Amino acid sequence: MASEGVCAEHLHPFLCFKYSALDPNLGMIRPMSSVRPLREESDRGEYDPSQGGATVETGPIRVLVVDDEPALRRSVVRMLMAKGMEVVTAEDGSRALALLASEPFDVALIDLIMPNMGGLELLQRIRKSNADIEVVMMTAYGDVETAVKAVQAGAYNFLTKPFRSNDEVSHVIRQAAERRSLKAHAQRLERQLTGGAEGFGALIGGSPSMKDVYRRAQDVAATKVTVLILGESGTGKELTARAIHEHSPRKNRPFVAVNCSAIPEGVVESELFGHMKGAFTNATSPRAGLFEAANLGTIFLDEVGDLPPQAQVKLLRVLQEGEVKRVGSNETRVVDVRVIAATNLDLRRKIEAGTFREDLFYRLNVVAIHLPPLRERKDDVPALAYHFLKKHSDRIGRPVRKISPEAMALLVSESWPGNVRELENALERAVVFCRDTVEPRHLGLSRTAPSSEIVRATDPGSDPGLPSALGDLPYREAKALAVAEFERRYFSALRDRTHANVSEAARQAGLDRSNFRRAIKRAGVRWHDDPEAAPPGSRF
Repeated sequence: MASEGVCAEHLHPFLCFKYSALDPNLGMIRPMSSVRPLREESDRGEYDPSQGGATVETGPIRVLVVDDEPALRRSVVRMLMAKGMEVVTAEDGSRALALLASEPFDVALIDLIMPNMGGLELLQRIRKSNADIEVVMMTAYGDVETAVKAVQAGAYNFLTKPFRSNDEVSHVIRQAAERRSLKAHAQRLERQLTGGAEGFGALIGGSPSMKDVYRRAQDVAATKVTVLILGESGTGKELTARAIHEHSPRKNRPFVAVNCSAIPEGVVESELFGHMKGAFTNATSPRAGLFEAANLGTIFLDEVGDLPPQAQVKLLRVLQEGEVKRVGSNETRVVDVRVIAATNLDLRRKIEAGTFREDLFYRLNVVAIHLPPLRERKDDVPALAYHFLKKHSDRIGRPVRKISPEAMALLVSESWPGNVRELENALERAVVFCRDTVEPRHLGLSRTAPSSEIVRATDPGSDPGLPSALGDLPYREAKALAVAEFERRYFSALRDRTHANVSEAARQAGLDRSNFRRAIKRAGVRWHDDPEAAPPGSRF
């Protein structure tokens, strides 16, 4: 065991010591008596979609500090240990590479200027070795240009020396560690997608609520009982119906999907049950209905709550007797059809209102399957996102295969009122506008923008979402509105991405602090630490 007063870099490289954060020896590190082995992979922080995309730390962040100055190493060790992190130090690049080859780390904090092997060369060697670690560079003010090159070469961020505050250093380290966890989660999803994501039929998701749906659908698939699928628009009701059919003894027979709300009321009966020649104007020949077309198979009645009263009566007869009667005919025809219905309406309220038959409801509601909205199963969003990314990149012919951690966090944090269908639209749109990795800007999402405002647009004539009224304004007024909307969204996104850190946001925006504050005030975006940044009545 190392004795009291031994510097951190001289401790045994294959053991991880717990240090006292309150050591009175400011220049030295004192090890506690307990020693624990290196953490396994499962001990590290994991990306948890249920927490809004945040990284849930199940163990302290491990940081490797690389600097040739002993005083700075000791200072950084004290600083990060006080924030609950585990720290190991190296005096040069060679020692750092040896430690990286033998121990797991979350973040490496590397000085840019060192003898023998500089920080930029060390970064390049780390990236070539595919080490699973984020790198933050340290540099003096005069070397900022070189530090920017390091970021372009793969560093997560850089800090200037002397540090402005301990909080700044720990904040950047935590952000880097979170990014590492996000990237690791994305890589696991890619591997999962390659091997087939968990699901049932074309449904995707491994959340507890979806597993309940799979079990219920699997149990009912082998039977002939009528199923009523309930859920909001875009939750996957038709996919659920198809999955039940594909896992049933009728899987090689017809599956006929009908959107009841899309059929004009005057022809609903003809479409569903058929008609005879002369039964109505333009009925020039007899025609079989969709129930006959689905004979021996499955018919899916989507939006069944929109059926008119007379069609409800005939549907009830099919369910009770297994018979259909074409419009204009007295002859009944026997059909063997499994009925799966779906609705996003509250049928019990429609019964109370007298617009839906109670006896039909009980005939349909033999087995009910409730599909949860996407906002209640956010842990399924990453798998769904990668599924849609592959689907649309293959269809469009774009080599887009990755989603950045920031974009994934944004996807997970969205409420998705349009559910899975809206998520798919966002990924399809992203594939159109990006070339390699999906970033937040490609998704076209804005939680703060009201629908009546100007939408994302660079070409008003090509964007169907741009209000037509904008084109009616004089050029100067239209431009001013568009610029104001852009600034509001840009600074809102920047505030969220940097956790309202003004210095970091100003750096990313390429503005000095004073100009940056004037810009966010002009845009009407409230900064958490600046109550004057937004006008009275602003949302932020």
